[in-house]
Amino acid sequence: MRPAAPISPRLPRLTLPSRQRGLTLIELLVAIVVLAIIATMGIPSFQNFTARNEVAAEVMRIKTALALARNTAVTRRTTISVCPRPAPDSTACDFNNWNLPLVVMDGQVASGNLADGESLRVLEGSGGPSVTFNRSYPIRYQATGWARGHNGTFEVCGRHGDGVKIIVNNMGRVRTGGEADGEPAC
Repeated sequence: MRPAAPISPRLPRLTLPSRQRGLTLIELLVAIVVLAIIATMGIPSFQNFTARNEVAAEVMRIKTALALARNTAVTRRTTISVCPRPAPDSTACDFNNWNLPLVVMDGQVASGNLADGESLRVLEGSGGPSVTFNRSYPIRYQATGWARGHNGTFEVCGRHGDGVKIIVNNMGRVRTGGEADGEPAC
């Protein structure tokens, strides 16, 4: 038989002070102040960013409608018109509000009468930036793709004064301009 192992006396366990698990009030206040400063600088930049994007989206909507009308006029060898339509059942264009849905029509659409043609496509209105056109008649593209006599300038004005001009020339080509051209757009 083996001798019994000596019994060791139990020593009391030494406890170390526990480590702090959390934030002090001062650390919390500093973090909140830093967050407030970052938010104060970031929110206006974000608002400017969204305003510029709204203007860019509106410009793209108008340029898409004009390009579609011009390409359709050349393809079909007919006159295609673009104008804003106040309501789906409306029979006349509203030339005072180009934020409305843009309708691409097959036909002359004389004096804005939508009954004179067939609706080909409707590009929904954005409800965003203000859009004006310096003419009070629809834009018409001839079978050659020219907009002779139906040229003009759109002005797209955003919330913070950002703006772009969309110029349609007699050849039917579309270009954008604005403050970079030396003229304020809005």
